[in-house]
This record gives sequence, structure tokens and C-alpha cells, in this order.
Amino acid sequence: MEPGNDTQMSEFLLLGLSEEPELQLLIFSLFLSMYLVTVFGNLIIILAVSSDSHLHTPMYFFLANLSFVDICFTSTTIPKMLQNIQTHSKVITYEGCITQIYFFLFLAGLDNFLLAVMAYDRFVAICHPLHYMVIMKPTYCVLLVLMSWMMSALNSLLQSLMVLWLSFCRLVEISHFFCEINQVVQLACSDKFLNNMVMHFAAGLLGGASLAGILYSYSKIVSSIHGISSVQGKYKAFSTCASHLSVVCLFYCTILGVYLSSVSLQSSHSSTVASVMYTVVTPMLNPFIYSLRNKDIKMALKRIIGVPVM
Repeated sequence: MEPGNDTQMSEFLLLGLSEEPELQLLIFSLFLSMYLVTVFGNLIIILAVSSDSHLHTPMYFFLANLSFVDICFTSTTIPKMLQNIQTHSKVITYEGCITQIYFFLFLAGLDNFLLAVMAYDRFVAICHPLHYMVIMKPTYCVLLVLMSWMMSALNSLLQSLMVLWLSFCRLVEISHFFCEINQVVQLACSDKFLNNMVMHFAAGLLGGASLAGILYSYSKIVSSIHGISSVQGKYKAFSTCASHLSVVCLFYCTILGVYLSSVSLQSSHSSTVASVMYTVVTPMLNPFIYSLRNKDIKMALKRIIGVPVM
């Protein structure tokens, strides 16, 4: 199999969400607004966690990491999309596409792993409260995050390098607003069996393992909460993981929606629209979910900005 750069393909075309000229201003304004809200909201979470000593706990350490990853995640795709709309261009260079694939896979995988780590943190806090601070030591928390970064980086590096070996013998038009790896691979004119196998294996192994860990953690959490006698105690225990559970449902349900919408060959546009949910909407909503449902975050934000947060 010959490397793809021997085909002299120097650029791809990103067709975006719509080719209708009258919709471009609306799409630009909408996505610029969502991007700014995402960056600002997640920066506020990071600032609140880093500046308030009451939030220097494992749960908020993981939350700050998630917020940082969400900023980077949206920054991988949205600025290029906005630039193309602004310049009336659909072009992305071959190198830029491979780079975008790498960082998109890396950050999406990191999101996935961090949500699993946060579920484990809630499992230890609720099911083993007396041993929580012993188990979730700062060094152990840092190790969990570093392992998440390493596993996600290795997966994205492997898949990106495999895309480099594909050959593209015609103009590549990607029916998306970013270089989505599955669409890029399917547009190659060389053998892509190994790429498809690795993509599905990685999604099943890494995504499936994380989701299984989350489901196991919450099954134990529900069992522990069920054993609490008082209603107030049950509410207090559940409230500590309600925000995380909301984010988990939003993240995995949107990804499932993208997968189901892409099963049919005739639904590439619906798949593109559905992917907006987990690439833009979910990172944008995460700060609101955590700030609106979390008393500690609300108090920290009140100390920072000086006004109560609803």
C-alpha cells in the first residue's frame, strides 16, 4: 500500500452544513456565538476551580480538566469552519485535515475517558465515603488524568498515521464542516479495510470500556443510594452526581444519534447536523449544567464576579 502523499493531493473541500448562500451569515453568527459561549463558560469553570480553595478536590480537578478539553475540542473544528465561511472558501489543506483528524480524535477520546474517571470518582465518594480521601489522593488523580491523555493520544496517533497511508486519486469533497475521519477514509481510492477495522475496534474497545465503567459505577451508586434510609440523605447523595450524569447522557446520546443517522448511506447531511450536538452543543452546555446544579460552583462564581448566580 503506497502512502497517500504520493498522489499529490494538496487540499480537500469541506462542504459544510449548507451550500445555500443566504444561510451562510446565519450559520456564521450562530456558530460564532456558540463558540464564544463555550470558551467563556468553560474558562469561568476553570477560573472558579483554580481560584477557590474550597474547590480543590478530586471532583473539581477532573471538572477543570474536562472544561479545558472542551475548549480545545471546539477550537479544533469551529474556527476553521468560521474562516471558510468568512473567506467564501471550502478548502482545507491535506496537512491541515490530518492535523484536524488527530486533534479531534485525541480530544473526543479524552472527553470520553474523563467522563469515565469522573464516574469512578463519584463511585468512590458515595460507595466508599470513609476511604475517599485515601483512595483519591492528588497523585492518583493526576495519574488517572495522565493515563487518559496517553491512551487517547496513542489512539489518535495510530488512526491519523493510518490515514496518511491512504491514496486519494480525485478531488475529495467531505460532506461535513470538519475532517471527520470516517468520511475521509471512505473517500480514499486505496484499500481501506484495515482503517475501517481499526476505527471500529478502537470505538468498541475504548468507547465501550469507558461506557461500561460508567454504567458499572452508577449501578453501584444507585444501589448505595437505595440503601440510605432518609430521603434527605438520598437527595444529598444523588445531587453530588446529578450534573455528571446529565453530561454523560448528553454526550453518549448525541454520539449514538450520530452513529444511527450515519448508518444509512443517504443520510450524510443528517449525520453532519447531528454531529453538531456533540462537537458544539455539548461542550457549550457543560458549564451551565455544572454551574446551575452545583451549589459549590455557584458560591465560587459569586465570589469571583460579585453577583449571585441563578
